Amino acid sequence: MNPIVVANKKIGPRQPCFIAAEVGINHNGSLSLAKEMIDAASEAGADGVKFQNYAIEDFLFDTSLTYTYVSQGVSVTEPQIDMFRRYILKREWLPELKAQCERRGVMFFCTPMGEGGLRDLVEIGCALLKNGSDCLGHLPLIRSMARTGIPTVLSTGMATLAEIDEAVRAFREAGGKELALLHCISSYPTPPEDVHLRKIPALAAAFECPIGFSDHTRGIVAAAGAVTLGACFVEKHFTLDKNLPGPDHCFSSDPAEMKALVDAVRTVEKNLGNSAVGPAGSEMGGRRDFRLSCVVKVTLPAGHRLSVEEIGFRRPGTGLPPAAVEWIVGRRLRNLVGPGHVLGPDDFI
Repeated sequence: MNPIVVANKKIGPRQPCFIAAEVGINHNGSLSLAKEMIDAASEAGADGVKFQNYAIEDFLFDTSLTYTYVSQGVSVTEPQIDMFRRYILKREWLPELKAQCERRGVMFFCTPMGEGGLRDLVEIGCALLKNGSDCLGHLPLIRSMARTGIPTVLSTGMATLAEIDEAVRAFREAGGKELALLHCISSYPTPPEDVHLRKIPALAAAFECPIGFSDHTRGIVAAAGAVTLGACFVEKHFTLDKNLPGPDHCFSSDPAEMKALVDAVRTVEKNLGNSAVGPAGSEMGGRRDFRLSCVVKVTLPAGHRLSVEEIGFRRPGTGLPPAAVEWIVGRRLRNLVGPGHVLGPDDFI
């Protein structure tokens, strides 16, 4: 499985995990807040910052559809169309946000919800596209994303295996080459029993492309665990303050939690190491100091033939190991040895 290449950065197996701070709609309709979030995500160690670029008509018409969420500790139910209208990312903000990301050394990327949003992102030179779980079945949009030639990430929340396969085929048949999938549970926040991280290696086996994790849980445990199962891309909702008003802030990572997530993932990557079975470098001293050797229990003269009763097993492990005892028994000593003498091959005639 080959990594995808995004703006000279490789994302895939045997590469550092790409960690994305998902601003989404947490900018609350404020350009200045969006820029502050980019700065904070960069300082926390994120590799990328993601926004959502939509027009209401791309996905909503029915004013009777409502959404219930927790904001500032209070349950809120309101029309979806009113909620999303508050969080529209203005077209003229896109170049400024991309430039701010470039200044702070993080990758700007975005989720379009329609053809117009996609054109906006192509025009500003967006290096990476994201298709949200709600649009996994929007095959015309996925094909358009593929035709841009821009590396694309597809989230798989709420999807069956057949639906994921259909989306992947649509992308590839439209000429798309650089594709990653994100395991995702579209539940906000996701309860631990619904996370199902074992889907990550299953998706990798099924679709032979880099697999990541779009995390909607509280805390950082699931994200770090995803990396142990092969996730090479982790996306986590991000906020400056969990108590800000809005539907996603309460379960998003604030700057301190995002930094903890980044640190945890980097530590997990070191812990994973490689699959070669053998002593680690830090164990070599232990092989010498903690392993056992064959030793003599009493003073024995030169020429003496050793019996099993005269042999003990003691630290350090610098001599013949206990497994060699059958080879030692009956052999003659070259020199006089005292109690505790560690036996080696040169001790025998």
